[in-house]
Amino acid sequence: MSSKPFFELPPKAPRAHGRFIQSVAQWLLRLGGWKIVGNFPDHSHLLVIAAPHSSAWDGYWGLVIKVAIGLRIRFMAKRETFWFPLGPLLHWLGGMPINRANANGVVEQVVEAFQKRPTFWLVLAPEGTRRHVERWRSGFWHIAKRANVPLCPIYFHYPDRIVGIGDVIPLTDDLDADLERIRAWYQPFQGKNRGV
Repeated sequence: MSSKPFFELPPKAPRAHGRFIQSVAQWLLRLGGWKIVGNFPDHSHLLVIAAPHSSAWDGYWGLVIKVAIGLRIRFMAKRETFWFPLGPLLHWLGGMPINRANANGVVEQVVEAFQKRPTFWLVLAPEGTRRHVERWRSGFWHIAKRANVPLCPIYFHYPDRIVGIGDVIPLTDDLDADLERIRAWYQPFQGKNRGV
């Protein structure tokens, strides 16, 4: 008799990590009291946005979750983070070093990554920082539009220790209206130190 899997990825989702390391990550999630709700859409290319991003703990729990579910999802981090010996580990976990001083170049590089790979999922924080911001960075919107990839929101809700996966958000040609609509979707959720 087979037991129910910890979390089921859709068929087109990129996979990674071995069973042992997944089991360790699943144990860490249970120990931390976290649960995952919702399901990812079945797309070979997907841009995932995560908010609220209010603590370095978001990155830790995000990495534990991606390993626990066996998902090969890439994430961007400032290149200064990739020092030895942390750099090789971050690369193994899916990290992509970026130069935040050249924001336009980052959009181009990510669009090209989507176009070159048959399967590519990327997660990023639209706030761009752990501090509260009145306006989100629009890079994720430009990436999704220019690469023509679906946009999937996920949230951290610390009061209930939930990481939730939402439905794909359709984008229009109106950047400001889309950003306002997406931020409104995130309003009920509370990060470790704040909401959106």
